Amino acid sequence: MRPTLLLPFFFCLFLGCKEKPKEPIPTTLASKSTIIDHAKGFTIEKTSSGVTIINVSSPWPNAQTGYKYALVPKQKLASITLDKDEFDAIIGVPVGNVISTSTTHIPTLEALGVIDALKGFPDTQYISSVKTRELIDDGKIKELGNNESINTEMVIELNPEVVFGFSINNQNKAYETLQRSNIPVVYNGDWTEETPLGKAEWIKFMAPFFQKEQLADSIFKNIADSYNHVKSLAKKVKKQPTVLSGALYKDVWYLPGGNSWAAKFLKDANASYAWSNTEQTGSLNLSIESVLAKGIETDFWISPSQFTSYREMEEANPHYLKFKAFQNKKVYTFAYTKGETGGLLYFELGPNRPDLILKDLIHIFHPEVLPKHELFFFKPLN
Repeated sequence: MRPTLLLPFFFCLFLGCKEKPKEPIPTTLASKSTIIDHAKGFTIEKTSSGVTIINVSSPWPNAQTGYKYALVPKQKLASITLDKDEFDAIIGVPVGNVISTSTTHIPTLEALGVIDALKGFPDTQYISSVKTRELIDDGKIKELGNNESINTEMVIELNPEVVFGFSINNQNKAYETLQRSNIPVVYNGDWTEETPLGKAEWIKFMAPFFQKEQLADSIFKNIADSYNHVKSLAKKVKKQPTVLSGALYKDVWYLPGGNSWAAKFLKDANASYAWSNTEQTGSLNLSIESVLAKGIETDFWISPSQFTSYREMEEANPHYLKFKAFQNKKVYTFAYTKGETGGLLYFELGPNRPDLILKDLIHIFHPEVLPKHELFFFKPLN
């Protein structure tokens, strides 16, 4: 039997009252599906009885099995019967006490206005949001160790209604311990999406847990409209600048594959990326010789690892000086935009606000298109 959240049972408080019969619902037949335009990793349906059914097909890359969750309005928990074996978790909503495990969840919780529900987080040092850091400093969000070995005793003590999990596979023993303690773990696979708007649309996944679906739809629509608008502006520019990305790490140059999230930004910003025809959705691992052969004459260099200055790059490897973008001081990094404890906003807020990333890149590549835009994530190297 799969771990579930035990359904509460209410007893009559006065003599003579009768318990209402529970209402069985056809969980396989939903009356309405939430429209998901870009994300591939989840679906949402709502039954006529008001139960929301969420299917997660991509909790991590190449997952062989998915997860199915039932969200039941708390006022209906006593009157609705669900087959517990059909779901990986049954959760009463709206939830008011949650634990999250990825910094990408923080902007979503803030945008939905429910960040106060967050009671614990592993590795809080990586959270950059000013608002959430204030809650951490006030002791309202507890430090839970790290995600791979989250402090299960503290989690059980906090007694969350749900843990929004992040995992690279199904071997997380800490999560198994929590589920055995009847604490539901729900996998958020936003990071597995391969398109900018696909990642951002996972706000619709989080929203039903707080009964904030309409707000999530509105937020995502504004982001998608903004993204598509500036994309269309960039598309009108005839000249495509050439772009290089990544940097060396122990003699291996890591840069985005042609079908990756990062490469799609370059395409939508109307830039020519030399490795755009590769099929990888993650990183390419190349030699310095192969990168020089294709990238030595590129106009711009984006995301040179964690470097923040030309001197730092020169000291790290003299080969960097051979690139035209380096010589012309056309290298841009996201490593400047940090929170007070050193966390990078690009990794926290970026997946939730792809429109801001795209605006940065368009302003860099085609400054005449968005002349008044102020760079947010990407800044020129010192």
